[in-house]
Amino acid sequence: MNGTGGMGGGLLRPVGIGRLCAYAGLVALGFLTGVAGSLVQGGWFPAGLLLALLGLGGLCYGAVVATGSRAGGGAAGIGWLVAVLVLAANRPEGDFLFEAGIGSYAFLLGGMAFAVMCATVPKLPQPDGPSARLGK
Repeated sequence: MNGTGGMGGGLLRPVGIGRLCAYAGLVALGFLTGVAGSLVQGGWFPAGLLLALLGLGGLCYGAVVATGSRAGGGAAGIGWLVAVLVLAANRPEGDFLFEAGIGSYAFLLGGMAFAVMCATVPKLPQPDGPSARLGK
């Protein structure tokens, strides 16, 4: 055993400053996607909802592919969730951005489902890596 917490050493690897900046950027992109999706889904109901959900799905899956890890999709999903929760809260003046309807609930639940799916996809295959089969 080595000092990293496991036999393979992949569990507690140090994270570089570049990767941390990438994750922070993905959180910011997720936040912006959440704000834009919140405005679009209510403005153009059927098509806007689909556009907002596809935008989030594209961002989360693109983050997984770009970073090569599931944490990229999770970072984008966290940014989206923070934006949506902030915008869904009522203000003291009584203003709110989400109306109580099927579109808002589909955006909230569908967006969470997209973010969770992208954050839990199986590990991406490595193109030049060795085969996982022992007999080859």
